[in-house]
Amino acid sequence: MSMFEDRRYRWRETYLVLFRSSRRPKLKKVQETLSALNKNYQLLNLAADKQGRLESLSLISPDDFAAMDICYVSGAEVLEQAASLAQDLRLAGGDENLQDYLKRLVQCDARFDVLHFEQLPDPPEDEDEEELLDPSALLLVLGALAKLTDGIAVDPQSGTIINER
Repeated sequence: MSMFEDRRYRWRETYLVLFRSSRRPKLKKVQETLSALNKNYQLLNLAADKQGRLESLSLISPDDFAAMDICYVSGAEVLEQAASLAQDLRLAGGDENLQDYLKRLVQCDARFDVLHFEQLPDPPEDEDEEELLDPSALLLVLGALAKLTDGIAVDPQSGTIINER
């Protein structure tokens, strides 16, 4: 079950963690790592392939009024996206770390899609009410997944690299 099916949550954005498929972590390791980030995280809908590697999971962070679906994707689509992102970054310019990211990006043939959801208030409040969503859990999870995979966390909407090596 995806968080899309839970009416208490609304999708906000999707982030990516790009990496080499050879670095795909075992579900058990991902569980341990994410659970260690915050004892209040709830991990649901855990799925692994036949080798025990992460396929997908959902994470709920009640303290942040947030949830995430994390899904594994690999193949030609990822290679094309990584090459396109590297080209966009090349055109945008940047600091000295950019060359390292560009070299690593074009080698990425796998990714985790991290779909970020906001918990809706119950009962629904006025549109003018202050937003409760805290991005802390998202940033922690992106960082942890990038570290586990030696990957690169990216905001694909802005083309921004989120993690630092």
